[in-house]
Amino acid sequence: MAAKIRLQRRGHKGYAFYSIVIADSRAPRDGKFIEKIGTYNPNTNPATVDLNFDRALYWVMVGAQPTDTARSILSREGVYMMKHLKGGVKKGAFDEATAQAKFDAWKKAKESSIKAIGVKEEQAKRELGKAKLEAEKKVNEAIAKKVALKRAEARAAEAEAIAAEAGADEAVPAVEETPAVEAAPAVEAAPVAEAAPAAEKTPAKEEAPAEETSAEGTPAEEAPAKETPAEA
Repeated sequence: MAAKIRLQRRGHKGYAFYSIVIADSRAPRDGKFIEKIGTYNPNTNPATVDLNFDRALYWVMVGAQPTDTARSILSREGVYMMKHLKGGVKKGAFDEATAQAKFDAWKKAKESSIKAIGVKEEQAKRELGKAKLEAEKKVNEAIAKKVALKRAEARAAEAEAIAAEAGADEAVPAVEETPAVEAAPAVEAAPVAEAAPAAEKTPAKEEAPAEETSAEGTPAEEAPAKETPAEA
């Protein structure tokens, strides 16, 4: 039976994580497995790996073939590094203690490298956040300037409108004073001139006959006065 080291999908859509299992190469991907040796969660940064190192090394040593992803995980965890050192011990190049010391040094350097990468990524995120904040700040300042300019223009327009209304209010009384000329139509009272002709209807000529009658009466009274001296 050919054993294979593979990932078995778990979780749900949008948040998948995997079990690292030893399975028969003929079994389906998510079917039965021989042994579970760890988990892999790619949703974290960096990805989280929980691995049974000794069992993984055992299966690698007995010839289990990993998939590409499983090989990458095992290599990062140092399984293949330890396999290489174990081969050196078998060949007599160094002893177990030296192999373990080399592995510990490699592991420490690996962790430091991962930590440095994490620090760089965190710093890059902070710088990116600062850059975004500065960009947003500039955009907000530009918007604030536009709003202030529009408000100033609106205030100026309002002030101009108020000034125009005030000027119109001051000009209206001067125009209203001129209608005093309209009082002139009192000249239409000229019908009084029509009344004058009515006075003319009582002409002095009609009174003249009255004077004549009085004149005529006076001579009639004076006639006897002339006769008195004749008797004397």
